[in-house]
Amino acid sequence: MVRVCYACGTTITRGDPIPRDLACEKCGADARCCRNCRFYDVTRNKECRESEAEQVTEKTRRNFCEFFELSDRAFAGGASPVDRAAQARAKLDALFKKKPAADE
Repeated sequence: MVRVCYACGTTITRGDPIPRDLACEKCGADARCCRNCRFYDVTRNKECRESEAEQVTEKTRRNFCEFFELSDRAFAGGASPVDRAAQARAKLDALFKKKPAADE
């Protein structure tokens, strides 16, 4: 089971329990945060699959959630929503054979 930083994909070598002040060795992002938790899910209420968890507003900052478990999800990459939107538009344009505008 490989566990990685949500922000940069660097392997987190620290075993359980994950201390609250642990940060990624490469990028310095907080390791014990919602984005690194196995319960993090943007499609759920409060972006968490654990129904008993308190709401955390800053998902990339360390917190005191008692349900935290370091995720073993694969690194999703750092694509921003703007990049994903541009990629989706390019795919649609290709599908409908639309030529990109000169000003884009």
